[in-house]
Amino acid sequence: MKTVTLDGAAVQDEPSFHAECQRVFGFPSFYGGNMSAWVDCMGYLDEPDAGMSAVSVQPGEILVVEVKSASAFKSAAPSLWLAFLECVAFVNWRRVEGGAMPILAVSAYA
Repeated sequence: MKTVTLDGAAVQDEPSFHAECQRVFGFPSFYGGNMSAWVDCMGYLDEPDAGMSAVSVQPGEILVVEVKSASAFKSAAPSLWLAFLECVAFVNWRRVEGGAMPILAVSAYA
């Protein structure tokens, strides 16, 4: 299991969320900065040759997205927090529907 840390205090709105994710995950320069693009990049974490993220996991491995200062994220952008969780669930659902294993988990604190 691999862990990356997303700084919830850096998230004030959707542009800052995507900037933080691009920093943490190393999304490509053509990253669209929207939730559809986020889902697309996260779905390829076990395919490093796809070039969708600098972070990768082995097939069957889970990436834990640790959100520090999650309360700041939730307070500043509550609907975005829910969208983030829904997108994590969607990435896993889409992979399972395609015969692959889930790839993401979330750990959130303070």
